[in-house]
Amino acid sequence: MPEMEPAIINMAIVGGGPLCRELIAKAALDYRKNAVRARIVGVADPDIQSPGMVLARELGLKSVKDYHELYEPHHNIHLLVILTPEQEILNDILKTKPDTVRILSHRVFDFIWKVIGVEERKLRMKNREMETILNGIQDYILLITPDMEIIEVNEAFLKGMGHTRKEVIGRKCHEIFHGVRQMCDKGGVACPLNEAIRNKRSSQQIRTRAGQNGEPHYIEVTIFPIWESDGRISRFVEISRDITDRKKEEEEITRRLEQMVEDRTRQLKETHAQLLHQDKMASMGKLSASVVHEINNPIAGILNLITLMKRIIGDGGIEQNDIDEFSRYLDLMETETRRTSRIVSNLLAFSRQSKIELKRLDLNQIVEQTLLITSNLLKINGIRVEKQLDPDLPEFEGSEDQIQQAFMNFVSNAAEAMESTKGGVLTIETTCFAKPPRISISFRDTGIGIQRENISKLFDPFFTTKKVGKGVGLGLSVAYGIIESHCGSIRVRSKAGKGTTFEVELPLKQPSSTLDQHGDSCG
Repeated sequence: MPEMEPAIINMAIVGGGPLCRELIAKAALDYRKNAVRARIVGVADPDIQSPGMVLARELGLKSVKDYHELYEPHHNIHLLVILTPEQEILNDILKTKPDTVRILSHRVFDFIWKVIGVEERKLRMKNREMETILNGIQDYILLITPDMEIIEVNEAFLKGMGHTRKEVIGRKCHEIFHGVRQMCDKGGVACPLNEAIRNKRSSQQIRTRAGQNGEPHYIEVTIFPIWESDGRISRFVEISRDITDRKKEEEEITRRLEQMVEDRTRQLKETHAQLLHQDKMASMGKLSASVVHEINNPIAGILNLITLMKRIIGDGGIEQNDIDEFSRYLDLMETETRRTSRIVSNLLAFSRQSKIELKRLDLNQIVEQTLLITSNLLKINGIRVEKQLDPDLPEFEGSEDQIQQAFMNFVSNAAEAMESTKGGVLTIETTCFAKPPRISISFRDTGIGIQRENISKLFDPFFTTKKVGKGVGLGLSVAYGIIESHCGSIRVRSKAGKGTTFEVELPLKQPSSTLDQHGDSCG
């Protein structure tokens, strides 16, 4: 059988003085909503203008002059509370009341009321202490019902949000915080109160709320639900903290950090550009001696031919045989002059500090240009070049100046590696791969090779195994940076005494139209 609810106890008061009015005022509540199983239904007093009788009529309670009328069955009175001290009234009620009606005498009630009064004063004192504590806390504290109604706030909230108590108490929280009539979840805003209900625990969010001046405030909101024994929520305690200043400080710190990163990145780019230039100048220094010899030879030949022609002219008339000789001399002079011009032009193009820009390049052509510039360096060291260049190699996207500078470093390193062996073979091979689309070039020498423990350090700036005056250890580091900025890769294979191979792979297309010198745009 279903459990039946306990019956409501109907009470009536005999005596309508000030104590009656006080009792009625305190007991005038919705007994169903507050789970109270007793109610006051009537008051009896000969003086119809007594405070208790007046309030009873205002509240719609039964008010009678003769308490005997309360005995009638249709009033259904269970308990008479006697608030008048006259003994004869108590004696009369004891004699005349029905057996179904119980009584609470004035003396007993007075004792209970005084005890309640003492506890009430203690509770009021505790409430004042708690109110003082809450108002002294700088965090915002609110007490909210499950219906989203604000029933209490502290002074910090009123001051910080620019409201008065009258503007807040009794209003819905979403009306105060967001100025909307519908609940937050219905308006597309996640409600921290509903989140606490769903998760059955406290919740915390950072919300943006508008202050009185309309400026946004960043609020850290923590919701603590207060649960009843039956699992229902009776109240929410909301503790909010204005973190606007902290947010602004964090944003300022973030802005400063971003500025520092930007400045540092700019410095790194400038340093990288300086290293490129320094390495280029170092390579120019290495080539200068060999190029001087390469240029001196054709110039000396041209000078000798000019001297010879002048002498023939000085000896007298010019015959047909002399004209034929002059024509042959001029052809030789033209050939040597063009050869000298090509060497100088390529050297100037390599040394020029050109702007970095991407364009379609022919890898094989860059190899040929590099070998032309370094031809005398290779010849001086007795190095034979074997070219295995793929004739069907597709064009790729990159910076011609930088790619040539990297190749110069690989060729120079190979020449130096074979210098002590009095010659050797440098094999340069190009090929193409379909998946993913990329091209590959390898530089394989027959030099002294690299010790295993040094391979991992090859691309470190200023690392070198060369003798003093032979290099500062920037060449391979710069080459690595160039290849990396082109979204490429370098692999090294070497054995001591067996030679070294540098294999470079480059994508056919760069991910962006401008070259990032740190390779950050590479996927």
